[in-house]
Amino acid sequence: MQIELMYQHAYTLGRIRLAKGEQVRVEAASMVGMSDGVTLETKAMGGFMQSLKRSLLGGESFFQNIYTAPSQGGEVLVAPSLPGDLTILDITEPMLVQSGAYVASAIGVEIDSKWGGSKSFFGTGGGLFMLRAQGMGQIVVSSYGAIHEITLAAGQSFTIDTGHLVALPESMPFQTRAIGGMKTFLFSGEGFVVDLTGPGKFLIQTRSQDQFLSWLIPKLPKSISSSSSS
Repeated sequence: MQIELMYQHAYTLGRIRLAKGEQVRVEAASMVGMSDGVTLETKAMGGFMQSLKRSLLGGESFFQNIYTAPSQGGEVLVAPSLPGDLTILDITEPMLVQSGAYVASAIGVEIDSKWGGSKSFFGTGGGLFMLRAQGMGQIVVSSYGAIHEITLAAGQSFTIDTGHLVALPESMPFQTRAIGGMKTFLFSGEGFVVDLTGPGKFLIQTRSQDQFLSWLIPKLPKSISSSSSS
């Protein structure tokens, strides 16, 4: 499988080239197009319970789509729903991915929800669960806005707003907390943050879907009641 990312960084399109008989797993509604002869099969990957957990707790679809290339090979085009970037992760160790960021992956990569416990209980972006990617192969993840990589040395820490975290190694320690005192928490607009500690690399996104919705929803027109007073 070969992946090419085009039109970076605002409206990235992923082109996945497949050899004869090769397969790729794609999140529902992420397919933009496919070449002639590529076939599609929809499955509840990992069985009913794992699919249900991934859907209810990880924010992904219950069913996932498996695309198979014909004898001459083929390609599948993928893109996220939000304007932003795509990046490719080579999975050699388990990775935690923000809920909703998963787009596509090699068949050799298993995607499951991961219990974050109290560490991510207050996370506004990932909620109680993040997706866990493990196995061997490549995975395509998306962001809202551009993707920025941060590298930490051993013992070095960095603080990120929870809505901006995209992916991190499962082995990287992190702790979610409220920022500042009660006044800061209530009125600063920051809310909860996550402290990450090196060594390792992690990815953040330059925009937050939650912050965008907080800006947008108050500006939407109010619904008008169908009943009128006489």
